[in-house]
Amino acid sequence: MTTFRRDGGVDVSGCVSKIAARMNERVTDISTCICRGLEEEIPELRADVHTIELLGASVKGNIDTMLHALQHDIPAERIHPPAAAIEYTRRLAQHEVPVTSLARAYHVGQWRMTEMVFAELRAADIGPMERITVAEAITTKLFEYLDRVIPHVIAVYEHEHEQWLDDSNSVRAVRVREVLDGTRTVDVDEATASIRYPLQWHHLALIVWYPDTRAVGDELTRLQRFVRESAEAADTAMNPLFVADDRMSAWAWLPFRSAHPDAIDRVRSFATGHPDAPRLAIGSLASGVPGFRRSHRLAQSARTVALARRDGELPIIAADDPGVSVAALLGGEITEVRQWVGEILGDLASDNDNDARLRETLQVFLRTGGSYKAAAAELDLHSNSVKYRVGRAVSRRGSPIAEDRLDIELALLVCYWYGSTVLRPDTP
Repeated sequence: MTTFRRDGGVDVSGCVSKIAARMNERVTDISTCICRGLEEEIPELRADVHTIELLGASVKGNIDTMLHALQHDIPAERIHPPAAAIEYTRRLAQHEVPVTSLARAYHVGQWRMTEMVFAELRAADIGPMERITVAEAITTKLFEYLDRVIPHVIAVYEHEHEQWLDDSNSVRAVRVREVLDGTRTVDVDEATASIRYPLQWHHLALIVWYPDTRAVGDELTRLQRFVRESAEAADTAMNPLFVADDRMSAWAWLPFRSAHPDAIDRVRSFATGHPDAPRLAIGSLASGVPGFRRSHRLAQSARTVALARRDGELPIIAADDPGVSVAALLGGEITEVRQWVGEILGDLASDNDNDARLRETLQVFLRTGGSYKAAAAELDLHSNSVKYRVGRAVSRRGSPIAEDRLDIELALLVCYWYGSTVLRPDTP
């Protein structure tokens, strides 16, 4: 890939451009790697899992912008932060993630990016001295990008944080958060009057949100309408409570005078048939102030599971769905969970369609008490097909399933709910 000048030296700009072009072909993989590194290095970025949805888009936008600037020798003063990075900055401000964490994310991202650039340089067909010159040119460009972008995003953060506080600091929103906090004794009658919601009744908490790809500008209005219509479908005895969490998501509670065993099914059925339904996490029905808090906590846990997948395949999830509560407990540290799943399932933890079918069959087989006949009935397969798949699953795992059956069932459960997030990348 060496680019020579007429005087026999190395064309530094040409080398930089070629390296950037080669890296740009792998921009998605590079962005994914850096994104995971940021989540591991800066825990504050995981403070609210909803913001993680936008982190990947922000990282990819920044990487793509930097690589194009390197490839086409675009001066730093003509570079602007990508739209996804600006929106991610606003979201962090709305969730009160410290601005220092935002700045550190850019520095950590630059460090990881520099490591990848050096890896490309080591593979380049140029001499050691020329390699140093090219490295200096690239690192200077990366620094100039950071030097321009960080002050810009910090200014966006500070403006958004101030505006968000002005918008959200209504008495009702503050009082709801005080009730959820639970560190002080709540005067139920006073709080009920303040938030205009019957805290002594039964509650079903909802968390509703739209993915950033569906943003059109009126998300909170659409979410509020959806919650109101959900309450009507569930036959509540009073208007629901609605509190904005950020500009794309909200918390809600549906009030019932007494326990309604079919409340969750009614909400799920309504959401399934709604043409503009947001993504939805549902808590459990519970009563009084403790129930108000608990239902919300369970809805948050369900949303954690839904968002950790990142593939949008869980548009509706309820805390009462089989295995969700356990999956939420196990999913606190995804990196460690991914490693544990790999240790338990071996090659069966590979992210491909064939192993997914084997995992599903083994999971049903174990859940039905190790009965090929019962598993075949549930999977609508012949019992011989189930027996073959179970055998293949055991072979892929690399060891029998009798001795650590509970670990296997838990690992399969985590795979079912978290999907690719906890699986090994498939390799030929």
